[in-house]
This record gives sequence, structure tokens and C-alpha cells, in this order.
Amino acid sequence: MQATPKTTAIELLAKDLNDQGGVFCPSPKAHMQTWNTHPKVYLDVGRTGSAKCPYCGTVYALKAGEHFAGH
Repeated sequence: MQATPKTTAIELLAKDLNDQGGVFCPSPKAHMQTWNTHPKVYLDVGRTGSAKCPYCGTVYALKAGEHFAGH
């Protein structure tokens, strides 16, 4: 039986997002160092409230009650 990888979830505040409503993975918020993980990818969290990294499976989501009011 093969083990299922554990998904890490990172809770974000609206102020953690950039001006476009996104974050990059790997992220210091996920306790990752860029040099020892996967290529840097942009995740649009502000539009849907959450996004999952296609490389590592980390989910970045706005904390309940948080809303992104983008420019």
C-alpha cells in the first residue's frame, strides 16, 4: 500500500497577498527555503480564496473572514 502525501495548508491574511492577490511558492510562510525546493510559481489566492501549488501540493488559503480587495 502506497502512502498518500500529506497536504500542507498555509493560512493567509489579506495583507500577506501581493497587490494582484497572489503569493509565490515556495514561501517563507510555508517554512520553505527557495534553494532546496521546487521552481518558484505564482498562485492567485485573491480571486478564489485559495490555491494549491502544482509542485508540492501546499495549499494557500485566506483565513476565514479575510477578503482581498484588489486594485
